[in-house]
Amino acid sequence: MDRIGVIGLGRMGSAIATRFAAHGVIVTGWTRSGQACADVPCAPDLLSLVARADILVLSLFDDAAVSEILAALVDCPLAGKLVIDTSTITPGTVLAHAARIEAAGAYLADAPISGGPEMVANGTCGVFLGGCHNAARRAQAALAPLSGRIFHVGPLGTGLVMKAVNNAMMQSYFAALAEQMRVARHAGLSLEMALSILAGGPAGAPVLADRMPRILGHDASVGFPIRGAAKDNAVFRRIAAEAGVATPTLDAAGALIGAAINAGLAEADVAAMIAMAYADV
Repeated sequence: MDRIGVIGLGRMGSAIATRFAAHGVIVTGWTRSGQACADVPCAPDLLSLVARADILVLSLFDDAAVSEILAALVDCPLAGKLVIDTSTITPGTVLAHAARIEAAGAYLADAPISGGPEMVANGTCGVFLGGCHNAARRAQAALAPLSGRIFHVGPLGTGLVMKAVNNAMMQSYFAALAEQMRVARHAGLSLEMALSILAGGPAGAPVLADRMPRILGHDASVGFPIRGAAKDNAVFRRIAAEAGVATPTLDAAGALIGAAINAGLAEADVAAMIAMAYADV
């Protein structure tokens, strides 16, 4: 069994490392900030982590962080290793480092994850895998403990595009939902009734059923913060712009996210945007 090194131990990285450990995988973590994960041992530095791992899984916040780590990895002994980036970034970032990673004797794959830490913990997240045949085959086997929904969608970079397409649809759904909850409130319809009817019919979506307890205030936990949605929205719009595609619905989602952040909800779960919209007629 391949040994896994997880780089980045925030909410997602910790969930990934813990899920691997729970399935008997030998896993070690490391993060630039020195943050630890209670469920896995941590290496003191990146070089030590590389020495302890056959596969390196990145779970980082943005393009700058991923680019920094990929640049640092080429100065480590990478021969025979596989580097998998699960972060939500633009394809150009991984593509820019591919040649140097491969020249160091390693494979590189992108495998962004759709679903928050709770879905990783439950093994219900989606993983969109981009990479050559050999990298993808090895990555699918290594990531199997995380989910039964791993899709090899194409060459390096295409996993990130598929993540953008998938999650941009969810952001667009939330933007439309917020809009229509304002209409419902104006008519005197209760938020709970309107959401329950939508969730139980053809206008419902899994993301609505998943977030309903948080929207209604029955669950105060944070699965995915609004500040993270803001970063992702910018990534999705950059990917669309590179494809020459206008994104009015994503722009509307970005405006909703921005309003929530301005209202002091940056660290709240994305569900808070719907409750905010309903209250703001």
